[in-house]
Amino acid sequence: MKEHRVIAPLDPGFSPFVLARQEYRQAVEASGKAAHCALVIERHDNLRSRIDFQVLEPNERNINETYRYVERTLKFLLWSRGGWKVMFAGPIEIGRRIRQDYCSTGCRAFDVKLMSTAYRRPFEVDVVELAEVPGSNEVPFRIGGEPDGCRIGIDLGASDYKISAVVNGDVIYSDEIPWDPKPQSDPQYHVDAIRNGIDICALKMERIDAIGVSSAGVYIDNEPRVASLFRSVSNDDFERIIRPLFKTLASEYDVPLVAINDGEVSALAGAHYLGKTGVLGLAMGSSEAAGYFNTSGRLETWLNELAFCPVDVQENGAEDEWSKDVGVGAMYFSQQAVNRLALAAGMGFGEVSALPERLVHVQEL
Repeated sequence: MKEHRVIAPLDPGFSPFVLARQEYRQAVEASGKAAHCALVIERHDNLRSRIDFQVLEPNERNINETYRYVERTLKFLLWSRGGWKVMFAGPIEIGRRIRQDYCSTGCRAFDVKLMSTAYRRPFEVDVVELAEVPGSNEVPFRIGGEPDGCRIGIDLGASDYKISAVVNGDVIYSDEIPWDPKPQSDPQYHVDAIRNGIDICALKMERIDAIGVSSAGVYIDNEPRVASLFRSVSNDDFERIIRPLFKTLASEYDVPLVAINDGEVSALAGAHYLGKTGVLGLAMGSSEAAGYFNTSGRLETWLNELAFCPVDVQENGAEDEWSKDVGVGAMYFSQQAVNRLALAAGMGFGEVSALPERLVHVQEL
């Protein structure tokens, strides 16, 4: 897959993945010789996402370009949809390289480890015949859009958590409460802080009908599976206390409680504000979160971690410090992106080293 440069003065090597994909597909069509590929990602509850596409018949001249196209496509599907199992049908040499790279010792070991943690299953790559590839199984769910009653909203941030009490669609109380969750190894710190936020809001209303929680991280079935807020909590305490925390709170308060990624909340808010469906929501902060409110007015059961989806295919693109991959969303739709481009523009920040403070400085220009 060739680099396809656009005019980006502060990032002269920028080569958008979307344009590189278009150019590759045009080359496939012009070749008159195409090989069929199918990719399936399986996640929890037997949910699956499948895409079918054509590639150049692999040969010595195009094998690396073709593999790059397939691998970046797989990476995008994996992080947008999520899953613990990959099934690939197509040229065998491509399948072998996928299996080699997407294993615990391969160059995509980060992806393998995080998906295994999120879905609580060992990660697998199966190279199969086309006839063995199952179809998609998508079950979107309805959430939000119910303003009546007494509701509590909590957004868990890295330096504060925001709380709101809402009665029949009107916000009657809101506040931002400072906290410092990342270095806290005691899980009770997190439990007490979140419960405190709920209790403060509860005092403002005659009852609680429902609670909504949003935060950065991977949330599946109302459980945090991967979340930087709880990074200092031991694995044992995480499994014992943090992972079931929101189900525990729902039981304690005896009300429905839903915990989702803040990107999904941005999609819900955008859809409500615009009065439309088919809305992609992006939350751009220390990283990038996303959610999709589909054309049927439902949220998809996807992972939506666009922070690790390919955006830029230049070889010397910005490297994500966590995944060690190059050209992924977190480096282009976040505070990190603002800092990178501001420095390229020759801006000086003096003694200001924290990225949130640098962002404020840029916004004030």
